[in-house]
Amino acid sequence: MKTEAFDTDVLVIGGGNAALCAALMAREAGSRVLLLESAPRAWRGGNSGHTRNLRCMHDAPQDVLVEAYPEEEYWQDLLKVTGGITNEHLARMVIRASSTCRNWMRRHGVHFQPPLSGALHVARTNAFFMGGGKALVNAYFRSAEKLGVEIRYESPVDKLEIENGRFQAAWVKTKDGSQRITAKSCVLAAGGFESNREWLREAWGQNERGEWPADNFIIRGTAFNQGVLLKHMLEVQQADGLGDPTQAHMVAIDARAPLYDGGICTRIDCVSLGVVVNRDAQRFYDEGEDFWPKRYAIWGRLVAQQPGQIAYSIIDSKAIGRFMPPVFPGVKADSLPELAQKLGLDVDTFMATLDAYNGSCKVGHFDHTALDDCHTEGLAPAKTHWARPLDTGPYYGYALRPGVTFTYLGLKVDDTAAVRFKDQPSRNLFVAGEMMAGNVLGKGYTAGVGMSIGTAFGRIAGRNAALAAAGKPAIHGAVKDEV
Repeated sequence: MKTEAFDTDVLVIGGGNAALCAALMAREAGSRVLLLESAPRAWRGGNSGHTRNLRCMHDAPQDVLVEAYPEEEYWQDLLKVTGGITNEHLARMVIRASSTCRNWMRRHGVHFQPPLSGALHVARTNAFFMGGGKALVNAYFRSAEKLGVEIRYESPVDKLEIENGRFQAAWVKTKDGSQRITAKSCVLAAGGFESNREWLREAWGQNERGEWPADNFIIRGTAFNQGVLLKHMLEVQQADGLGDPTQAHMVAIDARAPLYDGGICTRIDCVSLGVVVNRDAQRFYDEGEDFWPKRYAIWGRLVAQQPGQIAYSIIDSKAIGRFMPPVFPGVKADSLPELAQKLGLDVDTFMATLDAYNGSCKVGHFDHTALDDCHTEGLAPAKTHWARPLDTGPYYGYALRPGVTFTYLGLKVDDTAAVRFKDQPSRNLFVAGEMMAGNVLGKGYTAGVGMSIGTAFGRIAGRNAALAAAGKPAIHGAVKDEV
């Protein structure tokens, strides 16, 4: 059954950070705004509720941010983790926007706090939200309600009407059937497809061992990001897309985590302080390649490529107190053979791996807050930093699984956040957040950059959607903030 049609100036589809930034910007510009969140109110906010911080460029100390983190260093960090699969113009725009957006965020009720000790070496690079991402989401929703944004929950959109690249209407599923909503402009910010297990299975396929790797993935975030609109835009509307469907922000997380919504507390942060072995008790990658915030998001993919999509992080008691403890304690043993037995690993192979590692460690001055000189020699794969023999009991082991945060397949954009059709920008349809993050993140991740992308492009999309609703052309570039 169809319910009566509804009309507004700016329609925002989504309920996370990017969608809220867009809705707030459009409302501040004077537009009537309707925001549609597919989740119930209690689960609102998408993956943003699981975030902790924003990666921020700053040329000098800035309230909760210490020292400096200039544009070029931020860019080099991004370039390194993406392996160059990024759009430099858009990336630098996001980086510069991160240096000035926080006053606007504060105006909408977001508070910042100094980082906790053990928070991934990011006191210099990342501004932490007081109360985490859930507090940020709640602050933005409160501000949106106060400003008069109309918000509807449990309102998934499954298709759009688009004519010659111009948005006309959206169809929303309702309890009674569906409703057609028309708007002068629209912002898509409905997330990636990480919760869609069938799509993940299709993208990852079957490996040479006959396994379907995606069957063993855990979804760190929301269960509501099914990628319905993303698929509709790419396959039905033929919008310009980009990205590899297997690329994602994918972390090695506690294998005991729930299937959905475990969030940040499921992460195991001791990888760089010990060794990681697969189910065959073999090491397979350099655990000390770089600081953990620049490397934690490659480990999910590494584990996904291992037999059975499982691995084990092994530490000794020297590591305790040097990383953020996980929710669940690790498997504990007084000896390495006992630990192997408890983890279900072949004891002889495990001991051969650990003996080879221990014997190759060249211990210099250990410092887990710096790229120290403790490394291995004559070992493949090498461990380039923080390599110390595992020789002090008790010993601990954590089983790891790939934990998907968000996918990078998305819609191609320029610096107006416009959706593109045959390389031409739409005049009234914009996109932000996970649905376009792949323009900046072709692969890899570094802590807090997803929120930087969502905030920058959410605000651009909201500004330009308001302009489109008023019949004005889009502005290129980031929102100009008063500093």
